[in-house]
Amino acid sequence: MMNTATRSIAFIFLFLGILGYSQKKKNFSGIPNILQKIIPDNRVDSWVLVHNSYGKNQEIKISDGKTDYTPQFSGFDLFPEEDSFYYIAYAESGKVNYITDLEGLRKFVGKIDSAEEAAIVLTADGYMVDEEFKDVAGNYYEDAAHYYLDLGKLTSKECPYQKTHYTLTVNKASGAVSNVKENGTYIELYNKKCPNNPRLLKIQKKEEPKDEPKKPAKRK
Repeated sequence: MMNTATRSIAFIFLFLGILGYSQKKKNFSGIPNILQKIIPDNRVDSWVLVHNSYGKNQEIKISDGKTDYTPQFSGFDLFPEEDSFYYIAYAESGKVNYITDLEGLRKFVGKIDSAEEAAIVLTADGYMVDEEFKDVAGNYYEDAAHYYLDLGKLTSKECPYQKTHYTLTVNKASGAVSNVKENGTYIELYNKKCPNNPRLLKIQKKEEPKDEPKKPAKRK
């Protein structure tokens, strides 16, 4: 009887340990590493992921052999206002095709096979892995049925410029987002030209200097 009770307690602690480990948040390891986790839904002969920065192309990943492609002059960003961009060239049935926008990237990814692919697909809806603030907008955990992603979103380009972070629940089997939880604003920036800049408002409230009395005009 004692052995049975001991085994039961050990099983409970083991189960809780596994559960706690599965819910431990992991930071995404950076945009290039995220993109390298892509497993295309359709069978392609070969594909290459290219990063263009200041007009220079760098091949980040080559899959299934060399792909002969033409350098592209535009592409997609997974982070808003990047100075660089990415694109994918892939060969299928003897023809080379290009992925240069987020919608095309979503279709190329197809079925979600990892948390990284879930983050990539969600960029088409405006979400992002914020590499500067991974603790609030660049991490995830998972269980047997779902991915739980903490991602950011640019919610205002006007004054003030702001980002909000969300927790999104993604079903592993279907790829559907079953829940979106807003966690609040984590960046709010004002510039000098913002009409609602608190500092500017304080300056405007200060009493303006009185005009000096006008001197009488000199008689000719």
